[in-house]
Amino acid sequence: MSPLMQTLLMNLLVIMLVMFALWVIGTVRRDASIVDPFWGTGFVIVASVAWFMNSPVSPRVLILSSLTTVWGLRLSLFLLWRNRGHCEDRRYAAMRSHHGSQFWWVSLFTVFLLQAAILWFVSLPIQCAAALKPSDSLDWIDAAGLAIWSIGMFFETVGDWQLAHFKADPNSAGRVMDRGLWRYTRHPNYFGDFCVWWGIYLIAAAGGAWFTVLSPLLMTLLLMRVSGVRLLECTISDRRPDYVAYAARTNAFFPGARRIG
Repeated sequence: MSPLMQTLLMNLLVIMLVMFALWVIGTVRRDASIVDPFWGTGFVIVASVAWFMNSPVSPRVLILSSLTTVWGLRLSLFLLWRNRGHCEDRRYAAMRSHHGSQFWWVSLFTVFLLQAAILWFVSLPIQCAAALKPSDSLDWIDAAGLAIWSIGMFFETVGDWQLAHFKADPNSAGRVMDRGLWRYTRHPNYFGDFCVWWGIYLIAAAGGAWFTVLSPLLMTLLLMRVSGVRLLECTISDRRPDYVAYAARTNAFFPGARRIG
């Protein structure tokens, strides 16, 4: 079996087992939300397994693993901090209410194992770059990927901090966040995620993993059309009436100048 196939299968097995363990914990605690903070850490695990199975690694793989670890740990720690003391997320609570007594096993497939499969697929550029053992020489594509990743980390980190600071203010109750980065895009954190994964892809592609382009494309689809912007905004106008006016003057995803009128 080739190193690439060994890496892919091992990571799939590890992520599935870890998600299964999380499902057991979430079922006992009646809180499927524990899967969310693990999302970033899951990519760190994938990068670590790929590194371990293909040592010694090239400078490019070292960069990819480092960028993934920084992004993943920041996201997981932020979500753990944000969700502390809160009940189950309303998305999972709605699913629990809909499926009733069947939710315990339905959630295994529709929440935990589904996220495991998506995580594994999105991380293909990292896995393939490690197994292909790309050359040590770095070029302008690597630099472009690092620049795009950096833009993404800035938007994610600053956007999350600005929103957390806004929510911590009692005077913000029921209001819409339209300051800072949120003045130019309604979802700076999702745009940041988009940049992070296209940056990682470019670095992996420079090392020969160009064929993994479906991974960042899937992440883009999820962020813009499935679990990101669309899911969040389907009910937000009901909870915050001013959001309609905010949406009319602010880009949904890509940052841009505010519209007038």
